[in-house]
Amino acid sequence: MRMRHVTVTGLGATTPLGGDVSQTWAALLEGRSGITALEEDWARDLPVRMGGRMRADPAEVLGRVQARRLDRCQQAALVAVREAWHDAAAPEVEPERLAVVIGTGVGGVLTTLGQDDVLEASGARKVSPYTVPMLMPNGPAAVVSIEFGARGGAYTPVSACASGAEAIAMGLDLIRLGRADVVIAGGAEACLHPLTIAGFAQAKAMSRRNDAPEEASRPFDSGRDGFVLAEGAAMVILERAEFAAARGARAYAMLAGAGVTSDAYHITAGLPEGQARAMRLAMETAGLDAGDVRHVSAHATSTPPGDLAEASSIGQAVGTHAAVTAIKSMTGHLCGASGALGAVATVLALRDEIVPATRNLDAPDPGIGLDIVSGRPRHGRLGAAMTNSFGFGGHNTSLVFTA
Repeated sequence: MRMRHVTVTGLGATTPLGGDVSQTWAALLEGRSGITALEEDWARDLPVRMGGRMRADPAEVLGRVQARRLDRCQQAALVAVREAWHDAAAPEVEPERLAVVIGTGVGGVLTTLGQDDVLEASGARKVSPYTVPMLMPNGPAAVVSIEFGARGGAYTPVSACASGAEAIAMGLDLIRLGRADVVIAGGAEACLHPLTIAGFAQAKAMSRRNDAPEEASRPFDSGRDGFVLAEGAAMVILERAEFAAARGARAYAMLAGAGVTSDAYHITAGLPEGQARAMRLAMETAGLDAGDVRHVSAHATSTPPGDLAEASSIGQAVGTHAAVTAIKSMTGHLCGASGALGAVATVLALRDEIVPATRNLDAPDPGIGLDIVSGRPRHGRLGAAMTNSFGFGGHNTSLVFTA
């Protein structure tokens, strides 16, 4: 069967660094941090009192009437998709040939917990009639499919922090299998809440540098002590290359390959062999050798064991020649949206031939053994680049893009 090539024609994002792609990319290249102190009363007694809030409130972008019927996760998804669709020049595609794949780690958890508070305080009659559509994890995909008239399927990978990248991998499959010409794909997450923060903190997974939020997320650094929770959304428009060419669309890059594996090992600890297998599958489906990959956007959340495991897996699968960066040093960890944001940053790195520097890498961990870009962005021809996403439960997804 003839291979169907897939192009990226549109990008969208709302993140702790900016309300759109251009603001986010500029901040990444400048090395700015989106991590701030949480000033809300509910954060006062938490062991972790910082996070990555979206720079632009999606509710204000959408308007009060529409926003009040959507969970914050759904709001973020819709804002990012609208930007990506406009960026792709609004493809004219048959509804049955347009699909949506939007991943999330927990979906509408703010609605779930908020409406439970309403129920406990005021009784059943005060619970919002929009509660269920707002809390369901497939809500972002459903809302987007309705707005854009997508009848080729609305899918929701829920694979912890690999969800957004897995959504993009699924979009690649849908086009290559001939089931869609255009796919809206990405991830969305909004779970900054005392319960999620307390839970991660109890698992000793989060940084506690409350006195210096901008310095808290420090992937690959010897002083790293955990990740910083963040929120946002990132989306890509994927098109069958011939379809995009026929309408004269601008292509950012090719989505050349994807690898999705599971560790079957541990509910929270990653397995380097499983991660490496995802990278090898991504390169194999892209028709590339390890030496072809010149840049890796690492998952690198800033946890002591996680960064070491990924460094080992990159060394096994790709080698030590690639320029590696960790954008979570600036954005924090967007959980289910993180893989999609990594994909957007990787595509832009290919376009501009520049790799953002990893922030807060003051004393590189000697056990990492990779070429980590730090200090200032690195210019150079890349050709092919990879982005990694790994999630609790042993979910691994790697994506390969080519210029």
